[in-house]
Amino acid sequence: MPRPTRFRLSTVAFVVAALALSAPQAHADPVRRAEVVPLPRTALDAAVAAATTPQAISFARTNFKQGGHPEPATITVAGSGLPVYALAPDFVRGDPAAAPGRFAYVAVVATADDGRQATMAAAPDPDGTWHITGVLSGADEHHLAPNLPTNGVLLNEPQINGWYALTPTAVTLLQASLPQTPLNTPIPLTDYQHQVNTRYADKLPGSTYQNNSGLGFKVTTPAPAAQPPPTPNRTLWWLTLTAIAAVALTTATLAWRRTHSQRRHTP
Repeated sequence: MPRPTRFRLSTVAFVVAALALSAPQAHADPVRRAEVVPLPRTALDAAVAAATTPQAISFARTNFKQGGHPEPATITVAGSGLPVYALAPDFVRGDPAAAPGRFAYVAVVATADDGRQATMAAAPDPDGTWHITGVLSGADEHHLAPNLPTNGVLLNEPQINGWYALTPTAVTLLQASLPQTPLNTPIPLTDYQHQVNTRYADKLPGSTYQNNSGLGFKVTTPAPAAQPPPTPNRTLWWLTLTAIAAVALTTATLAWRRTHSQRRHTP
């Protein structure tokens, strides 16, 4: 009797295994996409403070004098700043878990006494010290800020000078020099990732395109800002700054978190 019993158990096991193999396979849970890293309030305050230093004011004054314009008698610096994010290379590569953007700079508006505006871009050094990395004519960032939803941030696609409202699920094009999608139309992040992968995946750092000095995601090392920086081309300046700011912000954020944690645990 033991032999038939073993036969029946083996037969049952075989049937169960066959059914399991023939059954439709359950789909794996979708990869959870990372979101952009929010800027701590203390970091935002430090960025705004950096825009009020004499050196920063000198940089802004140089910008206002470009093109033969008169030097302003006074310059007023806004008391608030807007964090700006740039298209992230990992997102462009097609990584389903990558956040669409990474921190680039804090935009702080400077206004001359005749009404002209410029944007001072503040970013941190690896040690967490904030300084002005460039001054850009106009105030596109702050003019677009009212269009951002409460859960959105401003995302830049520098290759087309495109500005988007980025939320955890979609991007909406607000303005662009070379628009690739309709304005004010939400695009799911999966679709947007496919679009930018098609446009730029072969232009990332290390690619033949980049090595041949194409624009794409070209990375360069900026000169120290010992002298007032010239008014930069927004696209070229973006491509340089965004490659640097991510490393600096990560270091600064970790330092802030360590300090914040120590303060919370100090009796």
